[in-house]
Amino acid sequence: MTNLRCGIDLGGTKIEGVLLSVNGQKFEVLARLRVPTEKEKGYAHILSQIKKVVALLEEETNLKIETLGIGTPGTLDPKTQTLKNSNTTCLIGKPIKKDLEEQLGFKIEIANDANCFALAEATIGAVPEQIFRPSVVFGIIMGTGVGGGVVIDGRVLQGKHGIGGEWGHNFLDVSGGLCYCGQVGCVETVISGSALEKYYFEKSGVQKSLKVIAKQAQNSEDPIAKDTIERLLVHFGKGIAAIINILDPDAIVIGGV
Repeated sequence: MTNLRCGIDLGGTKIEGVLLSVNGQKFEVLARLRVPTEKEKGYAHILSQIKKVVALLEEETNLKIETLGIGTPGTLDPKTQTLKNSNTTCLIGKPIKKDLEEQLGFKIEIANDANCFALAEATIGAVPEQIFRPSVVFGIIMGTGVGGGVVIDGRVLQGKHGIGGEWGHNFLDVSGGLCYCGQVGCVETVISGSALEKYYFEKSGVQKSLKVIAKQAQNSEDPIAKDTIERLLVHFGKGIAAIINILDPDAIVIGGV
Protein backbone atom coordinates (compact mmCIF):
# COMPACT_ATOMS: atom_id res chain seq x y z
CA MET A 1 0.00 0.00 0.00
CA THR A 2 1.82 3.12 -1.21
CA ASN A 3 -0.68 6.00 -1.22
CA LEU A 4 -0.77 6.75 2.50
CA ARG A 5 -1.60 10.02 4.21
CA CYS A 6 -0.95 10.70 7.88
CA GLY A 7 -2.39 13.71 9.66
CA ILE A 8 -2.16 14.97 13.22
CA ASP A 9 -4.36 17.48 15.01
CA LEU A 10 -2.19 19.13 17.66
CA GLY A 11 -4.52 20.61 20.24
CA GLY A 12 -4.06 22.16 23.64
CA THR A 13 -5.66 19.15 25.35
CA LYS A 14 -5.14 16.21 22.99
CA ILE A 15 -3.06 15.13 20.01
CA GLU A 16 -5.09 13.09 17.55
CA GLY A 17 -3.63 11.18 14.63
CA VAL A 18 -5.12 9.43 11.61
CA LEU A 19 -3.63 7.23 8.88
CA LEU A 20 -5.50 7.12 5.58
CA SER A 21 -5.32 5.11 2.40
CA VAL A 22 -6.10 7.49 -0.48
CA ASN A 23 -7.35 6.56 -3.95
CA GLY A 24 -8.26 9.64 -5.98
CA GLN A 25 -11.08 11.40 -4.13
CA LYS A 26 -11.80 8.36 -1.96
CA PHE A 27 -10.07 7.50 1.28
CA GLU A 28 -10.18 4.79 3.90
CA VAL A 29 -9.37 5.34 7.57
CA LEU A 30 -6.82 2.70 8.52
CA ALA A 31 -6.25 3.87 12.10
CA ARG A 32 -7.21 6.76 14.33
CA LEU A 33 -6.14 7.46 17.90
CA ARG A 34 -5.33 10.18 20.40
CA VAL A 35 -3.01 10.87 23.31
CA PRO A 36 -3.05 13.75 25.82
CA THR A 37 -0.99 16.80 24.91
CA GLU A 38 0.17 17.37 28.50
CA LYS A 39 1.36 20.84 27.55
CA GLU A 40 2.29 21.61 31.14
CA LYS A 41 5.28 19.29 30.64
CA GLY A 42 6.75 21.58 28.00
CA TYR A 43 7.84 21.74 24.39
CA ALA A 44 10.09 18.68 24.31
CA HIS A 45 7.35 16.53 25.81
CA ILE A 46 4.86 17.65 23.15
CA LEU A 47 7.33 16.64 20.45
CA SER A 48 7.67 13.24 22.10
CA GLN A 49 3.87 12.87 22.22
CA ILE A 50 3.68 13.58 18.48
CA LYS A 51 6.34 10.93 17.86
CA LYS A 52 4.33 8.57 20.06
CA VAL A 53 1.22 9.06 17.91
CA VAL A 54 3.22 8.27 14.77
CA ALA A 55 4.69 5.14 16.38
CA LEU A 56 1.28 3.94 17.59
CA LEU A 57 -0.27 4.40 14.14
CA GLU A 58 2.57 2.43 12.59
CA GLU A 59 2.24 -0.29 15.22
CA GLU A 60 -1.53 -0.60 14.75
CA THR A 61 -1.36 -0.85 10.95
CA ASN A 62 2.08 -2.43 10.46
CA LEU A 63 2.79 0.31 7.91
CA LYS A 64 5.64 2.82 7.61
CA ILE A 65 4.77 6.51 7.74
CA GLU A 66 7.03 8.67 5.56
CA THR A 67 5.16 11.99 5.36
CA LEU A 68 3.05 13.87 7.85
CA GLY A 69 0.71 16.86 7.94
CA ILE A 70 0.04 18.67 11.22
CA GLY A 71 -2.70 21.15 12.03
CA THR A 72 -1.87 23.29 15.05
CA PRO A 73 -3.15 26.37 16.86
CA GLY A 74 -1.05 29.27 15.72
CA THR A 75 0.99 29.49 12.55
CA LEU A 76 4.58 29.34 11.35
CA ASP A 77 6.02 32.82 10.96
CA PRO A 78 6.82 33.25 7.24
CA LYS A 79 10.22 34.80 8.03
CA THR A 80 11.51 32.91 11.08
CA GLN A 81 9.69 29.58 10.55
CA THR A 82 8.94 29.52 14.27
CA LEU A 83 5.46 29.08 15.68
CA LYS A 84 3.47 32.12 16.81
CA ASN A 85 -0.04 32.88 18.10
CA SER A 86 -0.47 29.46 19.73
CA ASN A 87 -2.59 29.10 22.87
CA THR A 88 -0.22 26.27 23.77
CA THR A 89 2.25 28.94 24.76
CA CYS A 90 5.26 26.66 25.23
CA LEU A 91 5.26 26.22 21.43
CA ILE A 92 5.60 29.94 20.72
CA GLY A 93 8.93 30.87 19.16
CA LYS A 94 9.91 27.25 18.59
CA PRO A 95 11.06 25.82 15.21
CA ILE A 96 8.62 22.94 15.54
CA LYS A 97 8.69 21.92 11.87
CA LYS A 98 12.49 21.73 11.78
CA ASP A 99 12.72 19.93 15.11
CA LEU A 100 10.10 17.33 14.21
CA GLU A 101 11.65 16.65 10.80
CA GLU A 102 14.99 16.02 12.51
CA GLN A 103 13.44 13.70 15.09
CA LEU A 104 11.11 11.79 12.75
CA GLY A 105 13.48 11.62 9.81
CA PHE A 106 11.01 12.63 7.11
CA LYS A 107 9.33 15.71 5.68
CA ILE A 108 6.34 17.24 7.42
CA GLU A 109 4.00 20.14 6.67
CA ILE A 110 2.44 22.35 9.35
CA ALA A 111 -0.58 24.61 8.92
CA ASN A 112 -3.00 26.44 11.18
CA ASP A 113 -5.66 24.01 12.39
CA ALA A 114 -8.57 26.36 11.71
CA ASN A 115 -7.33 26.91 8.15
CA CYS A 116 -7.14 23.14 7.65
CA PHE A 117 -10.63 22.73 9.05
CA ALA A 118 -12.10 25.54 6.96
CA LEU A 119 -10.51 24.27 3.74
CA ALA A 120 -11.68 20.70 4.33
CA GLU A 121 -15.25 21.71 5.12
CA ALA A 122 -15.38 24.18 2.21
CA THR A 123 -14.17 21.70 -0.39
CA ILE A 124 -15.04 18.13 0.64
CA GLY A 125 -16.99 18.51 3.88
CA ALA A 126 -20.26 19.99 5.04
CA VAL A 127 -20.43 23.06 2.82
CA PRO A 128 -20.55 21.55 -0.72
CA GLU A 129 -23.51 19.42 0.37
CA GLN A 130 -25.49 22.56 1.17
CA ILE A 131 -24.21 25.27 -1.16
CA PHE A 132 -23.24 25.02 -4.82
CA ARG A 133 -19.74 26.40 -5.35
CA PRO A 134 -19.48 28.55 -2.23
CA SER A 135 -17.28 31.60 -2.71
CA VAL A 136 -16.49 32.58 0.90
CA VAL A 137 -16.46 30.16 3.85
CA PHE A 138 -15.49 30.98 7.44
CA GLY A 139 -14.43 28.03 9.60
CA ILE A 140 -14.42 28.21 13.39
CA ILE A 141 -12.70 25.89 15.85
CA MET A 142 -13.99 26.11 19.40
CA GLY A 143 -11.82 24.27 21.91
CA THR A 144 -9.08 25.10 24.37
CA GLY A 145 -8.73 28.26 22.28
CA VAL A 146 -10.76 29.91 19.51
CA GLY A 147 -9.49 29.70 15.93
CA GLY A 148 -10.76 30.84 12.57
CA GLY A 149 -9.96 30.33 8.91
CA VAL A 150 -11.18 31.99 5.71
CA VAL A 151 -11.50 30.14 2.40
CA ILE A 152 -12.20 32.14 -0.77
CA ASP A 153 -12.91 30.29 -4.01
CA GLY A 154 -11.32 27.14 -2.63
CA ARG A 155 -8.11 28.78 -1.35
CA VAL A 156 -7.12 29.64 2.21
CA LEU A 157 -6.63 33.35 2.92
CA GLN A 158 -3.27 33.26 4.70
CA GLY A 159 -2.56 36.98 4.96
CA LYS A 160 0.83 38.71 4.88
CA HIS A 161 1.74 37.51 8.38
CA GLY A 162 -0.03 34.16 8.20
CA ILE A 163 -2.84 35.17 10.56
CA GLY A 164 -5.78 35.59 8.18
CA GLY A 165 -9.05 34.68 9.89
CA GLU A 166 -7.67 34.72 13.44
CA TRP A 167 -10.75 36.23 15.07
CA GLY A 168 -9.76 34.74 18.46
CA HIS A 169 -7.66 37.83 19.11
CA ASN A 170 -10.20 40.44 18.15
CA PHE A 171 -11.41 42.45 21.12
CA LEU A 172 -14.69 41.15 22.52
CA ASP A 173 -15.21 42.08 26.17
CA VAL A 174 -12.91 43.49 28.87
CA SER A 175 -14.23 40.91 31.36
CA GLY A 176 -12.11 38.30 29.59
CA GLY A 177 -9.02 39.80 31.18
CA LEU A 178 -5.44 39.60 29.95
CA CYS A 179 -4.68 37.31 27.02
CA TYR A 180 -1.34 35.58 26.43
CA CYS A 181 -1.03 37.70 23.27
CA GLY A 182 -0.71 40.80 25.46
CA GLN A 183 -4.13 42.26 24.73
CA VAL A 184 -7.14 42.42 27.05
CA GLY A 185 -10.59 40.96 26.39
CA CYS A 186 -9.83 38.87 23.29
CA VAL A 187 -12.52 36.57 21.92
CA GLU A 188 -10.42 33.65 23.16
CA THR A 189 -10.38 34.96 26.74
CA VAL A 190 -14.18 35.06 26.80
CA ILE A 191 -15.64 32.11 24.87
CA SER A 192 -12.92 29.44 24.62
CA GLY A 193 -13.42 26.23 26.55
CA SER A 194 -10.70 27.13 29.03
CA ALA A 195 -12.11 30.64 29.49
CA LEU A 196 -15.59 29.30 30.21
CA GLU A 197 -14.25 26.82 32.75
CA LYS A 198 -12.34 29.65 34.39
CA TYR A 199 -15.47 31.83 34.49
CA TYR A 200 -17.47 29.03 36.13
CA PHE A 201 -14.74 28.43 38.70
CA GLU A 202 -14.53 32.11 39.58
CA LYS A 203 -18.30 32.25 40.13
CA SER A 204 -18.74 28.94 41.97
CA GLY A 205 -15.39 28.04 43.50
CA VAL A 206 -15.77 24.58 41.95
CA GLN A 207 -13.64 23.24 39.09
CA LYS A 208 -15.70 21.52 36.38
CA SER A 209 -15.12 20.59 32.75
CA LEU A 210 -17.07 22.46 30.10
CA LYS A 211 -18.79 19.20 29.16
CA VAL A 212 -20.21 18.90 32.67
CA ILE A 213 -21.09 22.59 32.81
CA ALA A 214 -23.01 22.38 29.53
CA LYS A 215 -24.90 19.26 30.62
CA GLN A 216 -25.90 20.80 33.94
CA ALA A 217 -26.97 24.01 32.21
CA GLN A 218 -29.12 22.03 29.80
CA ASN A 219 -30.74 20.12 32.66
CA SER A 220 -31.20 23.33 34.70
CA GLU A 221 -29.33 21.69 37.59
CA ASP A 222 -26.96 24.57 38.24
CA PRO A 223 -27.78 28.28 37.84
CA ILE A 224 -24.10 29.19 37.52
CA ALA A 225 -23.68 26.62 34.74
CA LYS A 226 -26.70 28.11 32.99
CA ASP A 227 -25.24 31.60 33.35
CA THR A 228 -21.91 30.38 31.91
CA ILE A 229 -23.53 28.94 28.79
CA GLU A 230 -25.80 31.96 28.30
CA ARG A 231 -22.72 34.17 28.51
CA LEU A 232 -21.08 32.04 25.86
CA LEU A 233 -24.05 32.39 23.51
CA VAL A 234 -24.36 36.16 23.93
CA HIS A 235 -20.66 36.83 23.39
CA PHE A 236 -20.35 34.33 20.57
CA GLY A 237 -23.11 36.22 18.79
CA LYS A 238 -21.31 39.53 19.29
CA GLY A 239 -18.00 38.13 18.11
CA ILE A 240 -19.27 36.38 15.00
CA ALA A 241 -21.43 39.37 14.02
CA ALA A 242 -18.27 41.38 13.32
CA ILE A 243 -16.93 38.61 11.07
CA ILE A 244 -20.22 38.42 9.16
CA ASN A 245 -20.23 42.18 8.63
CA ILE A 246 -16.71 42.11 7.18
CA LEU A 247 -16.74 38.88 5.13
CA ASP A 248 -20.43 38.36 4.31
CA PRO A 249 -19.67 34.62 3.94
CA ASP A 250 -21.72 32.05 2.06
CA ALA A 251 -21.32 29.70 4.99
CA ILE A 252 -19.92 29.46 8.52
CA VAL A 253 -18.89 26.04 9.78
CA ILE A 254 -18.28 25.42 13.47
CA GLY A 255 -16.10 22.59 14.72
CA GLY A 256 -14.23 21.53 17.81
CA VAL A 257 -14.21 18.71 20.32
